[in-house]
Amino acid sequence: MSGEFNLEDRLIDFAVDIIHLSETVVNTKAGNHLSSQLLRSGTSPALNYGEAQSGESRKDFIHKIKVVLKELRETLVCLKIIFRAKLYTEEVLIQKVLKESNELVSIFVKSVDTAQKNSN
Repeated sequence: MSGEFNLEDRLIDFAVDIIHLSETVVNTKAGNHLSSQLLRSGTSPALNYGEAQSGESRKDFIHKIKVVLKELRETLVCLKIIFRAKLYTEEVLIQKVLKESNELVSIFVKSVDTAQKNSN
């Protein structure tokens, strides 16, 4: 990534890592269920963030950023379940994705707070 902080690129990279991780989750009933859930919630933030960039109003933008945060939190919980149940095969990848998931949740908590303060 360039010196510029590009959140959209970061979310896209996160989605790509989620796709790769979902392909390495163990092939069991639980693994398949959680891998599908992870794929949905983990790729959604990038898509919703793209949509938020063309929000029709400040209120619409805030709503869509909250959706991004909701999906990131869901992804984080799903990752924790996969990790604790040891349903992964790539230790380095799940550690990387867990770390990035935590960081993205923190960023979007601040983004929602800032957007809401600036809308008042």
